[in-house]
Amino acid sequence: MSTSGIEVREAVAQGVTSSDEALIVDLADGRTITVPLAWFPRLAHGTPTERANWRLIGGGVGIHWPDLDEDISVESLLAGRRSGEIQTSLRRWLHARKAGRHRSATAPGPRPQAPGPLRRPHP
Repeated sequence: MSTSGIEVREAVAQGVTSSDEALIVDLADGRTITVPLAWFPRLAHGTPTERANWRLIGGGVGIHWPDLDEDISVESLLAGRRSGEIQTSLRRWLHARKAGRHRSATAPGPRPQAPGPLRRPHP
């Protein structure tokens, strides 16, 4: 197994900051990862307040921004992977955001409901 593979698996975030140009993630082992904010369009379109509202997930293996509906893994940052969101999904999100329909942590949407019983068509 390669050393870089071990480093990626053991890396966990402990802090996150951002500017208008960069996402900065501090790791528990003392490293800091800085990537262009443009790599993650939802973060780039977010306000500083929305970007500041984050939480660690999976014990620090990922970061979640509830106001922007964005999740980023530390592994993907270390690997240099940009957002994999397709353009149609991003456009839909931007349209909903502009229309004021985006969810935020301060104004949660309706609770998801459990699906009803499965019905199969009769032959």
